[in-house]
Amino acid sequence: MDLKKFIRDIPNFPHEGILFRDITPMLLEPAAFSEAVSQIQSLLDGVEYDLIAAPESRGFIVGIPLAQAAIKGFVPARKAGKLPHETVSQSYDLEYGSATIEIHADAIKPGQRVVIADDLLATGGTCSALCKLIEGRGGIVVGIVFLIELSVFGGREILQSYDVRSLLKY
Repeated sequence: MDLKKFIRDIPNFPHEGILFRDITPMLLEPAAFSEAVSQIQSLLDGVEYDLIAAPESRGFIVGIPLAQAAIKGFVPARKAGKLPHETVSQSYDLEYGSATIEIHADAIKPGQRVVIADDLLATGGTCSALCKLIEGRGGIVVGIVFLIELSVFGGREILQSYDVRSLLKY
């Protein structure tokens, strides 16, 4: 199945000059989304891990079904102030400002092996911040998987010390 057929290009979103890769057409087609999750899961063949972590919100779309399929725990990384229990946070820069993500302080135990999942790799800022959060709790990032990679933004270079795997590349 050609999964790129289920990715819609939206010019000038969220800002002028940006070509947004929209996964919602894939989400409307259960067979396509199921196939995408299956193929992303196969990118993890041979990787031993305990947890899947993913940043909100679109990372949840990819991360939760991967965790369910592998029967692994799921760690949500959310914007500052959105998690109800004690948190740890990491700030990072965006193209147009900065942001902060948080995880629960007790979400990751020292030595746990964690895979990060997200829908899209662009600059790598969010994922890099999540790596720092995981490692700051004593976790080990053993892999990072993406549905889509936008190579032009250089995110893979930011994450070069990690095992990064992407299903669809543009």
